Amino acid sequence: MPLPGREDFGALPCGAPVERVTIAAGGVAARVISYGACLQELWAPDCTGVLDDIVLGHDSLAGYLGARNYFGATIGRVANRIAGGRFVLDGAEVRLAQNEGETTLHGGPEGFDRRLWQVAEVSAEAVSLTLESPAGDQGFPGALAARVRYALAPIEGGARLAITLEAQVDAPCPVALTHHSYFAPAGARALASRPQAVHEARLTLPAARYLPVDAALIPQAPAPVIGTGFDFRSPRRLGEAAQAAGLAGFDHAFVLDGGWARLADPVSGRVIRMVTDQPSVQVYTAQHLGAVAGKGGYLYQPQDGICLEAQAWPNAVNMPPGWGAPGVILRPGERFRAEIGYELSAPPPGGVGQYLRESFAAR
Repeated sequence: MPLPGREDFGALPCGAPVERVTIAAGGVAARVISYGACLQELWAPDCTGVLDDIVLGHDSLAGYLGARNYFGATIGRVANRIAGGRFVLDGAEVRLAQNEGETTLHGGPEGFDRRLWQVAEVSAEAVSLTLESPAGDQGFPGALAARVRYALAPIEGGARLAITLEAQVDAPCPVALTHHSYFAPAGARALASRPQAVHEARLTLPAARYLPVDAALIPQAPAPVIGTGFDFRSPRRLGEAAQAAGLAGFDHAFVLDGGWARLADPVSGRVIRMVTDQPSVQVYTAQHLGAVAGKGGYLYQPQDGICLEAQAWPNAVNMPPGWGAPGVILRPGERFRAEIGYELSAPPPGGVGQYLRESFAAR
């Protein structure tokens, strides 16, 4: 397992150095790079105690500077999609830089995932990074100061990776930061022998509603999940659910009735339980990922990972009031704060853990 420490991770074309910080606790280790404030590696044991990296990403900085897949990135100023790259704020239209057709996705062409963050504080168990976003950045009004903290701590049966996202502004602006790791609960070593392993994973979400999307993936009015492939209120295999929904995979927001989600891999025994104070979670099963050179020279394929992005409702800034989207406008003197935790565990073979794995595998 990687040991806590701080090291160079290359340099940007302009010559600015990029750092990598390793933190560890509870038998789990995480590596964070200052470019994009990205979670580059996350090492966790399976049910037999064997460690493996369970997030997608790149071995070197060059991979992050190339194709934009948001691997492990801190997303801002606004996560997900803003329809038409525009919104009305206090009676005035604001136009943003667009990077997905006419849509502004994950903060625009040069969002926070494409920025060099500054390492502010480091310990063996935690690292904090900061970023200053100037007024007019990607078209957003006012200047913004952002901070993200990654902290590992032992919990019963495993460890928790707690991610705290904060921001303040000097002018009114929509703010909705999130974290964008692609989790591979089967483990990186299993990807070659278990292609599309995410199809086998079981997802549980306390969400009675989800947000359907149009052809441009812009959310529509909330709809009930009951009787559809979007119903994860009981553990459900992702591949079966996608088939029931008539989809290759999911890229949808679910309105959380409880601040958690649970992902379980039936073979490795790894369980990832997300806990959050955010109102929704975007479930993305990486169906648009294809032949991307990842860590160890492996070419990532669709469904090799899954994102559980706790966040504000996508396109909330443009939604009619009757849809019930929580507000996302941050004003001077206020502080944006989002808490996202990933609790990692893997019940050992035998007993209840083995029974549950065999039961899930039979479904």
